[in-house]
Amino acid sequence: MDLFYRSYGEQGPALVIVHGLYGTGDNWVSIAREMAAAGFRVFVVDQRNHGRSAHEPVHDYPAMRDDLIGFLDARGLDRAILLGHSMGGKAVMQLALDHPGRVEALISVDMAPRSYLEPVHFNGATNHAKMIDAMLALDLSAIQSRSDADRALRTAIGSERVRSFMLKNLSRTKEGGFRWRLNLEALRNNLPAILDGLDTAAIEAAGGLTEFPVLFMAGEHSDYILPEDHIPIRRLFPEASIVRIPSAGHWVHAEQPRLLIKSLRYFLEH
Repeated sequence: MDLFYRSYGEQGPALVIVHGLYGTGDNWVSIAREMAAAGFRVFVVDQRNHGRSAHEPVHDYPAMRDDLIGFLDARGLDRAILLGHSMGGKAVMQLALDHPGRVEALISVDMAPRSYLEPVHFNGATNHAKMIDAMLALDLSAIQSRSDADRALRTAIGSERVRSFMLKNLSRTKEGGFRWRLNLEALRNNLPAILDGLDTAAIEAAGGLTEFPVLFMAGEHSDYILPEDHIPIRRLFPEASIVRIPSAGHWVHAEQPRLLIKSLRYFLEH
């Protein structure tokens, strides 16, 4: 699949940024511009079934891995620094597990390689199935504005911030109506695969991956990387650095962009 992307910077080490579930590359443009100014050649992609990239019925980590390998191949990049947030973090980890020779460095922002299928394992306020079902049930033909959609989703998605994030995926049609840029049906059908953990047993049995530097960034107020995740992370990536970003939740890049950039640059430049 040809992923939609934006690029920033003309030279320097290649950095590919991969957004999370319900996101787009637009969420990372300010970070990309800062990293380009720091001397990196930055690519920000829209994943399959998100943003301006194509819709496909399959949405699992092997498919996302293959999309990213195809993206690297099409850009002539033998190796790249891979940064992924949330679902994007697992996508770049899947690529690293299967194609370690394509990875210059790996950064996972607020995502561990484990399963998040059980609500007890992450922030229970995020009920993905309920949110997707509410968006699927929304009668877009009756929506005149984003405010209408916001009111219609208020019961199912109580958080104003989460609703605002989701509604960024609502775009105008040529006829003046609305459509979802997200492939909601595919995401709903593939939700168990998206929330499940990666198959890491073979890599762990072989002693883990040490061919490239690895950084995990955890939001201080997020439940996605817990202290008990550190041991399994280091079984997979024995030399991984794990940092906690203060005063940040799951959306580290939106809540603490300066600290994220500072941590990222220190990791890549030292």
